Amino acid sequence: MSDDTTGDSSSDESGEARRQWERDRTTFQRVYDVMTGVTEHASASEIAERAACSPDGARNALTQLVEMGIVDRRGSRPAEYRRNESYFEWKRVETLADDHTAATLRERLDDLLAEDADLQESFGVPNPDAASVASVKGGDHAAVHDRLESLSRWRTVRHDIELLQRAVSRAETRGRDGTDLRGSA
Repeated sequence: MSDDTTGDSSSDESGEARRQWERDRTTFQRVYDVMTGVTEHASASEIAERAACSPDGARNALTQLVEMGIVDRRGSRPAEYRRNESYFEWKRVETLADDHTAATLRERLDDLLAEDADLQESFGVPNPDAASVASVKGGDHAAVHDRLESLSRWRTVRHDIELLQRAVSRAETRGRDGTDLRGSA
């Protein structure tokens, strides 16, 4: 009997993790898991393959996810699906408001607003879409790369500011203990 240590243990581990996922999750749960990462439209058959289920099983789960607003559907023959970005943004806002006080969220928001102001000053324009990479002198690759990274960071800051503003509002509506101050209807 030989000791074979040349096998790819990470591949074995990921294969086992996938088999465990297939065993432990329902078809609906697997389709949901897959759809959280689908940003480009895909057919039910493509989603079924990723979710390790039949195309009919995927279609049934996708129909429910569309009705719940978690997934968007385009067309009918064949229908194509992708995650509903606004649902996931709403969910992120709710999670932030659940996990943090309004004061903590405001502190983080203030930090991001200061960073945004610094970036506006640094680039000399009011928003990242108005900035130009072409203004880097001499075509220095490293300088262009740094500028692109800064622009990417600025877009992220702007996105996070929007989410935090909504989360602060939601946290304030709920009150410090997380209860909804608007009452229930």
